[in-house]
Amino acid sequence: MISATKKWIFLKISGALLVPLMIWFIINLVAIYDQNFPDIVNFFSNSNSKFLFSIFIINAYFFSALSISEVFEDYINDDKIKNVANKLLYISAVVIPLITIILISLL
Repeated sequence: MISATKKWIFLKISGALLVPLMIWFIINLVAIYDQNFPDIVNFFSNSNSKFLFSIFIINAYFFSALSISEVFEDYINDDKIKNVANKLLYISAVVIPLITIILISLL
């Protein structure tokens, strides 16, 4: 299978998976918006919330990294700059969700 086809399939699957996770997140964000800090910590201490939020964060960063890499492919002509930009993008797409998940798991 061609690399562009794989990227397109991953974009479609992660986008489709992101819709229900985003709906879940928005509903819960509205529910905890006016709550005090202990209630918010209690929400993120729940194992179901931790799991769903972790999946949401991983999927969101995966989707955004794939989307932004397409922009790099289209608008950056120099291959060296394009490769460095893609590598930095993919590293940040792994490191930022990992730090977020570790910090939430400490709650």
